[in-house]
Amino acid sequence: MTTRAEGPGGRETVHGDDSLAELGYRPELKRTLGNFHTFAAGISYISILTGTFQLFYFGVSFGGPAYWWSWPMVFAGQLMVALCFCELAGRYPVAGSVYNWAKKMGGPHVGWLGGWMMTTATMVTLSAVALAYQITLPQIDDWFQFVGDGSRPGDAAANAVLLGTVLILFSTVVNAFGVQLMARINSAGVFIELIAAVALIVFLAAHITRGPSSVLTETYGLGSGGSLGYFGAFLTASLASAYVMYGFDTASSLGEESHDPGRNAPRAILRALIASFLIGGFILLFALMAVPDLHAKELSTGGLQYVVLETLGSTIGEIFLWCVVVAITVCVLAVHAAGIRLMFAMARDNNLPAGSALAKVSPRFRTPVIPAVLIGAVGVIILVINVNQPQIFSVITSIAIIMIYVAYLMVTGPMLVQRLRGRWRPQEGRFSLGRFGLPVNILAVLWGAAMSLNLAWPRAEVYNATGPQHWYLRWGAFLFIGIVAVGGFAYYWFVQRHRTGVLAEHRADTAP
Repeated sequence: MTTRAEGPGGRETVHGDDSLAELGYRPELKRTLGNFHTFAAGISYISILTGTFQLFYFGVSFGGPAYWWSWPMVFAGQLMVALCFCELAGRYPVAGSVYNWAKKMGGPHVGWLGGWMMTTATMVTLSAVALAYQITLPQIDDWFQFVGDGSRPGDAAANAVLLGTVLILFSTVVNAFGVQLMARINSAGVFIELIAAVALIVFLAAHITRGPSSVLTETYGLGSGGSLGYFGAFLTASLASAYVMYGFDTASSLGEESHDPGRNAPRAILRALIASFLIGGFILLFALMAVPDLHAKELSTGGLQYVVLETLGSTIGEIFLWCVVVAITVCVLAVHAAGIRLMFAMARDNNLPAGSALAKVSPRFRTPVIPAVLIGAVGVIILVINVNQPQIFSVITSIAIIMIYVAYLMVTGPMLVQRLRGRWRPQEGRFSLGRFGLPVNILAVLWGAAMSLNLAWPRAEVYNATGPQHWYLRWGAFLFIGIVAVGGFAYYWFVQRHRTGVLAEHRADTAP
């Protein structure tokens, strides 16, 4: 069953409700999003300016300017994952994409665990992205340092929580008022971000003072005392790139609210990832080529904000930093929106406590309002709990990214098993890898496993960077993920799995 309706400009638009029917759901969310909206959702989650400005200092600190090579490395690996997702998005462009894909490929148990990991990670990621305001706003004007004067160690952390809370409250209100409002603000923000990113590349290119060869081979001598030499330092620095290029599946998670999602979602996933790679790569490279002093210690402290202000001057530099603020804002909107769809998707399968309430769609706003409020509230609570514990928060933030990579593995891994058994067939007439499907899927699984291990490796400089050394911080990734996975699955096995099943009011055979 494929229904059609008049789309923008009077064009007939394929709804793709057959994908929902195959999974046992009836359409409830309002289809209002076009091509650019879905593309904007994916690219705003990745958020070129947010990620590069937030993590540039980390890459340079641990890998020197040569850490830039981790950008194409991470892109190549994530491209394999994205290509697998494109096939799935062509066939199942539904809310809570990773959860539903894992469920369809690996069964209900794998699906629940993947959805649980992704939901937990999304709420922590929301808080982590909101903290990026603190990295940028006080550099624009001291007025934004509301807590203290920034001289005491706790001032920055407390002010970050205050700014982040305001941003999450804004995102909660916007997302609760429906996908159209969110999409309009998000698309406008992405348009500004893309224009600003391209302009930044041009401005930095006009101030280049050295060639790429001197930048891409400069390691600062890092890793010379380690057992793996510079390779070990590079693996640590690569986290700066790995922390940015994910979330492209958001383009498909809005599939139930998009026109012709079976065709548009795969394109949006690829366009978002490729555009982020190209634009972000040029920004990083030209910034290193343009900064007056390649060995300035501020590169490891002030990050990309320092480069922009030092290279372009305070006036032009602050204009670009305001664009970064816009990028952070729409990134939070996209992360929040993706989390809402994920929680809604799990709840209508009765796979969360109070599933009926969480899956309820507002008749006025045509969006799940309770998940919007709940995710926003949890995000604020995470910020408040960690107001005086920035080190522990950085550990949890790192772990959240690992959980997303693990959740992706819970899609690509079972998908590979389905391919090897000859059970996977892409939707006819939709995105297909053809004979390249198996090798791409194998590379996606190998990449996901390797990067998850690299991200979780108990490095003191990542998980216990300041203060006394604690084994539970060093091994925080394995401990936290183990507790979340084992505890969550135990709850599912003994309690929730006996209740699971599409709620009656959401079933495909139930009249609207």
